[in-house]
Amino acid sequence: MSILISNITKIYGSQKALDSVSLEIKPGGITGLLGPNGAGKSTLMKILSCFIPPTSGDASVCGFDVLEQSIDVRKKVGYLPENNPLYLDLYVREFLGFIAGTHHLNGNIAARVSDMIEMTGLQSEMHKKLGALSKGYRQRVGLAQAMIHDPEVLILDEPTSGLDPNQLIEIRNLITELGKTKTVIMSTHIMQEVEAICNRAVIIHKGHIIANDSTQNLQHLATSAVIIKVEFNTPVHASALKAISGVIKLTAGESNEHQAMNGPVPSNGGQTNESRYWILTSAPGTDIRADVFQFAVEKKHTVLSLHREEQRLEEVFQELTKK
Repeated sequence: MSILISNITKIYGSQKALDSVSLEIKPGGITGLLGPNGAGKSTLMKILSCFIPPTSGDASVCGFDVLEQSIDVRKKVGYLPENNPLYLDLYVREFLGFIAGTHHLNGNIAARVSDMIEMTGLQSEMHKKLGALSKGYRQRVGLAQAMIHDPEVLILDEPTSGLDPNQLIEIRNLITELGKTKTVIMSTHIMQEVEAICNRAVIIHKGHIIANDSTQNLQHLATSAVIIKVEFNTPVHASALKAISGVIKLTAGESNEHQAMNGPVPSNGGQTNESRYWILTSAPGTDIRADVFQFAVEKKHTVLSLHREEQRLEEVFQELTKK
């Protein structure tokens, strides 16, 4: 078992940051840790990386207790904190060599530093002082120092903060590769990032875990309305579609080709009375696809395409954390 958390509570003065949190994360894969600001994400990460102790409860990483065997835990964990503290007067290679020395790495430290520089794309910046680097490159240095001792577990607090779009894709790809051989926990506010690279998502709210499942399963937790997009071979009048049982709203849409060339349909597009493309909204938990097909058969229309829009993880997050 990579990570095992049992009834962890952390209290700062009169504030309870974590309240009897229990969590089990098996080896391998990438777990996204989500939650509003102040939910307790960073506190949990700091406990697992032995930076702060819990007020009560137990936690272990790779079989080592975070309180009783903290040195062993630190050997197994690579940690990138949210603020990414660096020695700004050191050069990139110099800093990574220093970090490698603190881990008492065996073998050729210079070769390991070079590997990390290449892995994180720091070749063009390695002769600069850390203070001269952009925020994005400082994040890369932070990732390199977290991985330099080849840990089994990576704990990354907002690892893609400050990266430009190209850097973001590169770091996402790197984290995805790391997740094939290591256990990765990462916090982020970017829901698309979780959907893109995480196998599992844990949502924390007010110190409690309110959801813990695969990202695919979590997308079905929202109770918001169901959206169906349909294309007919000939224009269909709005009044006819309104008569389908379960339809609570409909909006005229556009083909994918039209949207790619001209952008989405304007806001007044929903006022169109007749169209080949329609977006149908039904009540939560209602699947009207069979009814749409039956309607088409009765009215002698042909359905060229029909698909249900999957709930976005962002919608699930908003719904679960607004309570």
